Amino acid sequence: MSVAATTSPAVGTLYVSRFPTSRGMPRVTMALRSNVISVGSILTKLQQDCATPFPVIRHVADSMTADMRAGLAVDGGSNLKMILSYVDSLPSGNEKGLFYALDLGGTNFRALRVQLGGKEDRVVATEFEQLSIPQELMFGTSEELFDFIASTLAGFAEKESEKFHLPHGRQREIGFTFSFPVKQTSIDSGILMKWTKGFAVSGTAGRDVVACLNEAMERQGVDMRVSALVNDTVGTLAGARYWDDDVLVAVILGTGTNACYVERTDCIPKLQGPRSSSGRTIINTEWGAFSDGIPLTVFDRDMDAASINPGEQIFEKTISGMYLGEIARRALVTMAEEGSLFGMAVPNKLSTPFALRTPDICAMQQDNSDDLQAVGSILHNVAGVESSLSERRIVVEVCDAIVRRGGRLAGAGIVGILQKMEQDSKGTIFNKRTVVAMDGGLYEHYPQYRSYLQDAVTELLGSDTSKNIVIEHSKDGSGIGAALLAATNSKYDHDF
Repeated sequence: MSVAATTSPAVGTLYVSRFPTSRGMPRVTMALRSNVISVGSILTKLQQDCATPFPVIRHVADSMTADMRAGLAVDGGSNLKMILSYVDSLPSGNEKGLFYALDLGGTNFRALRVQLGGKEDRVVATEFEQLSIPQELMFGTSEELFDFIASTLAGFAEKESEKFHLPHGRQREIGFTFSFPVKQTSIDSGILMKWTKGFAVSGTAGRDVVACLNEAMERQGVDMRVSALVNDTVGTLAGARYWDDDVLVAVILGTGTNACYVERTDCIPKLQGPRSSSGRTIINTEWGAFSDGIPLTVFDRDMDAASINPGEQIFEKTISGMYLGEIARRALVTMAEEGSLFGMAVPNKLSTPFALRTPDICAMQQDNSDDLQAVGSILHNVAGVESSLSERRIVVEVCDAIVRRGGRLAGAGIVGILQKMEQDSKGTIFNKRTVVAMDGGLYEHYPQYRSYLQDAVTELLGSDTSKNIVIEHSKDGSGIGAALLAATNSKYDHDF
């Protein structure tokens, strides 16, 4: 959709009058002259700065591969942390028994239980409960937070129905999904580096979060133990792998983003001590920190400068759901200020940071009506804007430029991971079915984003090779994945 085809004299199109001048020549008139160059040039500049032609995504994929190698060589070797997960064995489908999962990833936390029945019955039954963390506990003490979690877990365990049964003499085991920065030290221990996502709990940083939870469960009289501490992306991979042995990569594209994959231990120079018997482990890339070769706009730079972590998480800030709507909002504010896109005054609501969310721009891109009525409604309700059809078309183009870049960069990142695995495995990734498990609302609910991601993968790998790479949605895989990892890392003898 081009600007020339979508603007009108009301927004500032150059047009030729039917009335001759005194010299008998057509009179050229510029309607709203100040708007024409401003809005059109701002949009063109945005589209140019967001452009991701083949050389750009090729560079991003190759740089992702190089940064992965540097991060595996030594801690701090690149922007990618390449964290060891200590998950050395993945679910096989043979797991049996009752296992719990606890997911603390933000202001909500969730408890889940699953009865596993082995190859034949797989998942026999599941139950879960989700609760919000009270605001005061987000700023309280470590004991208060973990006591609340433990007491809630106790209440959930008491509601265990007859569908679930634990062999006599066994303690209930938990897979703990903890989605905050942790330096993992073993499969069931990890030191909290810092709280994020609005938490400021005292007394936890520098401590083992599993020990914090185990101590709280003991105080609350809860007879359970954590047998696996996992990142949500690692949980997604484990949950998807349970159903499909070809899953080797997991990516979360939601409010935030991350990726993990199955790595050969002999390809991890920084790995000290004994290697796993399987010769494999899952690496948590923390790829949101990647930054090499990413095309940025002035709106990205301004947003980054105003963020709580300037200069950090650049990949995340260009591809994840937290930020796409805000980048679009900043572009529209500039168009309104410099080109009077929505009239002479800039609406106050539009000037509010993060007022325009990624679900809003997604909904606008799904509007196929002739008058873009849904776009108009969203602009009115969210941004306080009254818009003409031509203005709505420009808004959709702004959204598309930003989302196209995000999807294509995410696709290039996936190819970067896959080609690293391909290089080390001497051709065993691209020549067979390889599955990338995807989770997160951005990927699930934004069809244009999904399409742009797949387009980039196909461009980079070619049509033949890309047919072997299956990108599959794995809804809510991290919860059951954590329970499965509790099973595979159980302290009891495996009877499966």
